[in-house]
Amino acid sequence: MNSLNLHGTITALVTPFNKRGEIDFKVLKKLIDNQIENKIDGIVIGGSTGESATLTTKEKQALIIKAIEFADRKVSIIAGTGSNETETTLGMSLFAKEHGADAVLVVAPYYNKPPQLGLYEHFRVIANNIEIPVILYNVPGRTGINIKPETQLKLAEECPNIIATKEASGDLTQMMEIIRNAPEGFVLLSGDDTLTLPVISIGGKGVISVISNYAPEQFGKMVKLALKGQYDKAREVHYSLFELMELDFIESNPIPVKYIMSLFKLCSDVVRMPLLPLQNNNRQILRKALENAGFLKSTK
Repeated sequence: MNSLNLHGTITALVTPFNKRGEIDFKVLKKLIDNQIENKIDGIVIGGSTGESATLTTKEKQALIIKAIEFADRKVSIIAGTGSNETETTLGMSLFAKEHGADAVLVVAPYYNKPPQLGLYEHFRVIANNIEIPVILYNVPGRTGINIKPETQLKLAEECPNIIATKEASGDLTQMMEIIRNAPEGFVLLSGDDTLTLPVISIGGKGVISVISNYAPEQFGKMVKLALKGQYDKAREVHYSLFELMELDFIESNPIPVKYIMSLFKLCSDVVRMPLLPLQNNNRQILRKALENAGFLKSTK
């Protein structure tokens, strides 16, 4: 039986769609198998990279059920269950727990812009009503609200099953404050691939990653080296992937990563509106970066 591992590389998996825009579960199995083969430490399904904002409730539930089935306890499945409404988030979190998810990733309520007390109560209600681990997800660039360190730390102290935070604020000072004052066992994970190496150097334990969708072995190696304190070797890998890590956001995530995965025959580049497939000029930029990193042969 698989046990939850929050040290290392956890992939924020894309949700594959067919040409009709439906979830392609055959491809989902292939993606999960590929992650397992490359010894990834965990998989998040239904997160931002999984286009959760465009999935119906039934689709989210089906995604959770199928991902858990396909993983077959060989890797942790963390279900993205957050929304901008507390009861909906709780309902999806309970569903994930009942169907065997190892943990839930709960994003700060978006659009509403609640005060810090509202954020605290939102997460407290969810944590107190489910019996599996909860990972906070702080991504102000998408939600419009920052979960401040004091709020995260209060939740970590008062809710035993809130065991980690995915910090995508980009604020290393904020992350250091959380790491320095966190209760024993509370883990900070980088929410940005480009910041993973510095985050580990200040005490972070890993990353919830985008690039590991298509480079799980290479990026996973960098994370492992960093966690072992082998920073010179980790830095080499970091910089070999750095251009791609940046270009994964040349357009809104997951547009670029799905395009790259289509080149690698992992899945289609179909995204749901209002997202659109990668623009032609950016396709050329990404192809060149993939050549530079040794993922594609030069067409010259």
